[in-house]
Amino acid sequence: MNVLTISLIALCLLIPEIAFAAPAHAEEQAAGGQIVIPGGSRPSSTAPSRNFTGYVRVDPVFQAQAPARAYGSYVTFEPGARTNWHTHPLGQTLIVTFGTGLTQEWGGPVQIVRQGDVVICPPGVKHWHGAAPDAAMTHLAIGEHVEGMSVEWMEQVTDEQYRAR
Repeated sequence: MNVLTISLIALCLLIPEIAFAAPAHAEEQAAGGQIVIPGGSRPSSTAPSRNFTGYVRVDPVFQAQAPARAYGSYVTFEPGARTNWHTHPLGQTLIVTFGTGLTQEWGGPVQIVRQGDVVICPPGVKHWHGAAPDAAMTHLAIGEHVEGMSVEWMEQVTDEQYRAR
């Protein structure tokens, strides 16, 4: 080892934060290696009203890096907010991280979901999900893209469908 290497190691031992400093860029990839995406480095957006009822915020977590197809986003629904009916060509997994929500498969009962619950929706199953009428809900949505598509949006969930329990 040369003097510079020994000095850097000694400095990292004295000031440990240096050894674990975040990358200078929002995403930095070692040649052929891992990608580190610092928390909060991707901007939030409001979900489009053509596919959602009420106020919904989307915080992207990660996007697929070919050949992978998976993506993930935190989605926060204010009380009463919900998706339209929709399907996913390869299914979707929701991990409820905060609050109380509702979900329903076409033709099935409305189900209550809470923090820690996991909803696994198989490919092609028509469903919706959102917050309870009196509580917000956040979930981590994980899905996959196939031929550039991850969701097929359909009609709005009516107030009667939303309130049916």
